[in-house]
Amino acid sequence: MKRYLLLILISSHSLWGQSFPRREANPIPPQVEAMYEKGLRYLASEQTEGGHWNGRYGSEPGVVALATLAFLARGEDPNYGPYAKNISRALNYLLSKQASVNGYIGNSLYNHGFATLALAESYGVVNDPRLASALSQAVDLILSAQKNNRYGAWRYTPESDDADSTVAGCQIKALLAARNAGIPVPEEVIQKGLAYLKRCRSPRGGIGYNSPSSEKPTLTAIGVTCFALAKQKEGKGFAASVEYLREHLNYRDPHYPFYFEYYMSQALFQADQELWENWNAKNIRYLSASQLRNGSWPDSKGAPFATAGALLSLALNYRFLPIYEK
Repeated sequence: MKRYLLLILISSHSLWGQSFPRREANPIPPQVEAMYEKGLRYLASEQTEGGHWNGRYGSEPGVVALATLAFLARGEDPNYGPYAKNISRALNYLLSKQASVNGYIGNSLYNHGFATLALAESYGVVNDPRLASALSQAVDLILSAQKNNRYGAWRYTPESDDADSTVAGCQIKALLAARNAGIPVPEEVIQKGLAYLKRCRSPRGGIGYNSPSSEKPTLTAIGVTCFALAKQKEGKGFAASVEYLREHLNYRDPHYPFYFEYYMSQALFQADQELWENWNAKNIRYLSASQLRNGSWPDSKGAPFATAGALLSLALNYRFLPIYEK
């Protein structure tokens, strides 16, 4: 209880209601600006009054969270800007999906992890007194789930005792974002999660789903992102994983293309600036050619998910979100 009261007091700090600073030192390619604006207009126009999106997976908290991050990632003012209403609706939806008994958001740790990330990145810049306690409860759920897990990691539900690198990576990133926002996260929790990712890393650096034998570029990008954000970039293992991604710069995930885009952009940006610039130039051309006239990107997982993932893969050109800092 004391912790929640402290967080509520912190949330009234003068940071509340501030917008993200414009980064004039980093010129944005006009092509990126045009794509991003079209994408945001699509998300804004297709959002329901309830804050979610229609179609496949559009009402999943994880997808709503990624769309929320897509708005914030370009530095849109979440309180008074042209998309403030969309951000507010999305956050209302995420908060409405949080269980009061344990802070669980949605029906899977995928949903919960991305929702927690969105709350963490919104905290401090969105004028909403509910975010402090909601974020704290969401973090507590992730910590509790890890304690129940024999691998010290996470899988589909808080009760799962097995683990995989995709769910684990999502929770690690959410915890790091929450810690950046001022929420207490024990270092040993992060280290246990990273230890699981190391367990899934092959000698040549690729990371697999739940073992080194299933290594894939998408999973490796998740791991590199987590290690880099946790400031664990030293050692042969990390270097091998970066080299693995270097060898797969032209890779496109046939099953989860925009999930790959989302993580690959962050992994390369955090690991190697020159490598990211090379990949980013190719990604801009790829996304420009595949964006539809209405501003969305098509995908079997649904246009809202694909569009949010595509935009977030471009968001390193802006670098507004705290989680995108080096």
